[in-house]
Amino acid sequence: MPDQDLPIHAGKPLIPPTGPLLGQAPLSPEAAEAYLARARRDPEGYWAEIADELEWFRPWDRVLEGGFPDFRYFPGGLGNVSVNCVDRHARAHPDRVAVYWEREDGARETWTYARLLDAVARFANVLKSLGVRKGDRVGIYMANLPEAFVACHACYRIGAIYGVIFAGFSAQAVRERLVDARPRVVVAADASVRRGKRVPLKETLDAALEGVDSVETVVVVHRMDGEVPMTPGRDRWYGDLMAVASPDCPPEPMEANEPGFLIHTSGTSAKPKGLIHAGMGFLVGTYANTRWSLLPQPDDVLWCTADVGWLTFPIWALVGGLANGATLVAYEGALDWPDPGHFYEVLERLRVSKLFTAPTALRMLRRAGDAWLAGRDLDRLILISCVGEPLDPDTWYWSRDVLGGGRIFFNNTYGQTETGTGWTSSMVGMTPTKPGSCGHPLPGYQAEVVDEAGAPVPPGQLGVMTLTAPFPSLVRGVWGDPERYGATYFSRFPGRYNSFDAAILDPDGQVWVTGRVDDVINVAAHRIGTMEVEAALIGHPAVSEAAVVGVPDPVKGELPLAFVILRGGAQATPGLEDELVQRVADELGAFAKPHRVILTPTLPRTRSGKIMRRLLRDLAREGRVKGDLSALENPEAIELVRGLLGS
Repeated sequence: MPDQDLPIHAGKPLIPPTGPLLGQAPLSPEAAEAYLARARRDPEGYWAEIADELEWFRPWDRVLEGGFPDFRYFPGGLGNVSVNCVDRHARAHPDRVAVYWEREDGARETWTYARLLDAVARFANVLKSLGVRKGDRVGIYMANLPEAFVACHACYRIGAIYGVIFAGFSAQAVRERLVDARPRVVVAADASVRRGKRVPLKETLDAALEGVDSVETVVVVHRMDGEVPMTPGRDRWYGDLMAVASPDCPPEPMEANEPGFLIHTSGTSAKPKGLIHAGMGFLVGTYANTRWSLLPQPDDVLWCTADVGWLTFPIWALVGGLANGATLVAYEGALDWPDPGHFYEVLERLRVSKLFTAPTALRMLRRAGDAWLAGRDLDRLILISCVGEPLDPDTWYWSRDVLGGGRIFFNNTYGQTETGTGWTSSMVGMTPTKPGSCGHPLPGYQAEVVDEAGAPVPPGQLGVMTLTAPFPSLVRGVWGDPERYGATYFSRFPGRYNSFDAAILDPDGQVWVTGRVDDVINVAAHRIGTMEVEAALIGHPAVSEAAVVGVPDPVKGELPLAFVILRGGAQATPGLEDELVQRVADELGAFAKPHRVILTPTLPRTRSGKIMRRLLRDLAREGRVKGDLSALENPEAIELVRGLLGS
């Protein structure tokens, strides 16, 4: 029987940085290794070098003060995020495209850095005219619109604390976030579009605002046809306010540790947490993160496919991308609407060179079939980076060899809403990776995998991923509940940040994240991450996606239960389920065999496409779901899965 801690990474080759990225990289592979080693020895010196590349009104007094959970990076330093993301590039390259905006119905716009700066300054003055001051909260409820960039950076400019609310949330989920943050102003789009259907955001917001007494003004961005309900005395049109606003708004000097924004996370508890991120700390972390994981160049077009309501978009686009002076694609709607060919058409027409997406999106494209790629000139695409969930090696190879024509470098990353960056990654063009791994810890991050007692485990052994030293972009607190911050992230392993993710650090220094700690299954004393079983299933030619959870067993303690979605054109032939069970046994060992494989057309997902495995676990174990469901896009999948489990 194979060692239960090795199959996920054993035998995977190191893929060196190759192709055009080598010519773009500022460091040779040898120099990059030396750079990494120096940053590990002196992380404070590294972060000081990164921060010094940005603009500050006043230098910091010291690099780091304190430790977990009470730390401050660059205390005394004064700066402004909008200046670093917008002003400095508008001064140097006013006509450079900042944002190509695309909508699934064909609507599109081009925004230069000069245009973005003008709009940011004007809307900052609009917010001030509505009574918003430093420290006030502003809710932002819209999809991937240029005005979302404008609203967020206008808040940064005046020191307001913004909170982006995902455009796919229900009225109840929106209300929970508004009640928690108590914003003075909410900026909302009238509507959005998703798979050809109008999504009535303003009507949803109106329902959410019932009983919320903090909101004085709703600013409505008019983007879609159709009537928009407006409440007299409260609701104002964005266009009317912008038309009379001054384009001159001096930025507010912000101390490096002051809050910049809130983002609420969903989880097993009924109430989502409002995580506090420092404005300038987040800027420093994402500026470096985007550099290493995307290596932006002046002629690049970068497309981050995430929604502005999830932290992926602020990290690599809204803040990290703009801080690097990048040209970005902001896409509103479903990537595969009206068909999967639309995604490839946008890639080709905008000459996208670097794509940042989720493994789910790549699996969706792979499932649709390769015929949609026929005739497309995607030679500009030289890099695909991913984040968000475990990546199976089959999707890695398909993305590199089919979508990328064998020429691209595939860079998988790992991070959390709390870490504010994808802090494990390849330094693209400089350091290697492995198919399915998350790269290595980037400069400035100190990580260890530990056992249940908090002791570091040897390379190749599964444990809990922890971080042993603070870094600038790490979450600074939970809004309105400071005790929850320390109790959640630092009580289990004192002196460490607890990620709650199960991971392996292999002998080559590559990180393999297998899922949440709850997703580690203990089968007859054999510990295995659910990702390993999923990867074995996805390797079957008939399988597009798989989700595995552990269910109780009176003899073995737990057993894997697998949910499988077939590829387009694949048939659920007699014996397929047994064939899939045997495949897992052949690849991982008999101990890992699922006690059942359930074929299903769909699974519970977030709007970004992530499978909500905790809901599958709830259904399999208790027949009902628990916790926060605000991120769930397709509630009907709950009843479908419940029925399949009972069949």
